[in-house]
Amino acid sequence: MEDQLMDSQGAPIPDDNDTLFDAPPMAEQERMVEAVLFASAEPVTLRDLEGRMPHGCNPREAVEHLRKRYEGRGVRVVRLGDAWAIRTAPDLGFLMQKETTELRKLSRAAIETLAIVAYHQPVTRTEIEEIRGVSVSRGTIDQLMEMNWIRLGRRRMTPGRPVTFVVTPDFLDHFGLESARDLPGLKELRAAGLLENRPPPGSLPLGQNGDEDDEPEEQAELFEE
Repeated sequence: MEDQLMDSQGAPIPDDNDTLFDAPPMAEQERMVEAVLFASAEPVTLRDLEGRMPHGCNPREAVEHLRKRYEGRGVRVVRLGDAWAIRTAPDLGFLMQKETTELRKLSRAAIETLAIVAYHQPVTRTEIEEIRGVSVSRGTIDQLMEMNWIRLGRRRMTPGRPVTFVVTPDFLDHFGLESARDLPGLKELRAAGLLENRPPPGSLPLGQNGDEDDEPEEQAELFEE
């Protein structure tokens, strides 16, 4: 058995591999994660949890334990991109309808633009126009950005270095998606009646259908906030 090093006062000197404080038990770490997620209005990343919790904690393991503990309850611990949040169970969402004070409807142009960004991100404005077959007004992009459903992505390393657009964690949160990979497929969209029998993307030259500003004022009700 090796001798323990002592300081000038006769107290043992901790080894470099020892820590002055042990990490709290996992049950206590779960409580910490639960408290942070419950009090936060926005989803919280593991990095943020790690910065809040005592040294030596494992927020990744704690949040997984917490998610399993909430399975089947009225609220769930859900992953939204790179962050985590506590949200109402989807089947109980009808109970929250009375809390809605304002409905914002999107035009057909905004719905199509949002869908293109979600399924093709990162995508440039030119690519959106090529897929839609019509030009995209600045107001449509501004509306989606004001709702915080899309944001600017990285610039393309091509001539002119155009900006790209991607969906935001708020978009994923609103539709209960963990990531954009969880978006419904074409068969599901057709079965739900959300796809029209329109020409495939790219079959019409840009602008042949006219500018989106000329479309009817009738508002689609696919997305509501």
